[in-house]
Amino acid sequence: MAKIIVVTSGKGGVGKTTSSAAIGTGLALKGHKTVIIDFDIGLRNLDLIMGCERRVVYDFVNVINGEANLKQTLIKDKRTDNLFILPASQTRDKDALTKEGVERVLNELAKDFDFILCDSPAGIEAGAMMALYFADEAVVVTNPEVSSVRDSDRILGMLSSKSRRAENGQDAIKEHLLLTRYNPERVEKGEMLSVEDVKEILSIDLLGVIPESQAVLNASNSGQPVILDTDSDAGQAYLDTVERLLGEKVPFRFLTVEKKGLLKRIFGG
Repeated sequence: MAKIIVVTSGKGGVGKTTSSAAIGTGLALKGHKTVIIDFDIGLRNLDLIMGCERRVVYDFVNVINGEANLKQTLIKDKRTDNLFILPASQTRDKDALTKEGVERVLNELAKDFDFILCDSPAGIEAGAMMALYFADEAVVVTNPEVSSVRDSDRILGMLSSKSRRAENGQDAIKEHLLLTRYNPERVEKGEMLSVEDVKEILSIDLLGVIPESQAVLNASNSGQPVILDTDSDAGQAYLDTVERLLGEKVPFRFLTVEKKGLLKRIFGG
């Protein structure tokens, strides 16, 4: 049976879709058949991050409405075996997602996939609530700043009260914290919350810390998940994150300011 994981946040622009693409790719690289669903109806960014925007013919809403089937709609990633994308519609509004329709699609996907990643829109409106409703686990993405962390705390409240598991009195959704755009130098200057600050406020298990990195923007612009850039610190951090999601014990990296060697101090860089 597939595991359904929602990638969510309270605030927009924190890196949810980048993280969905990276984590989904990482799970597929580990041999798990994975599908990433874009729940951001009306905007649709996942296909851009994955570099498959020109291959979109049908979308999630078409499947829900019976206008296309999953075989017609799913886009197979060209770089990574076992990875598929279910794109969102750009021409509908979020009310096009019905609980019954989403459940039917998820049940059909669960027959063939190990992991179903739900890339949620930000906030607590209908699309975001639909993305988290059926989840078994949640990756809560936040930046190390007060407004982002506060909004993530609101999402944790929704996960514990508005999900199918909560309604049915089942075990709670397993919550993971993913901290993005982390800059140890700014933390030392007091311009950014530390990892410990965020953990103390949200009180959920830390899954990963992704450093602030030009590699993330480069990857997005080239339509390639940053996890495939294994030379970059962000790519390596996402690889570590996926291993932790799969239950491996992996030490955290990129949390402290890198000490410059003698040559770097002399010549800069």
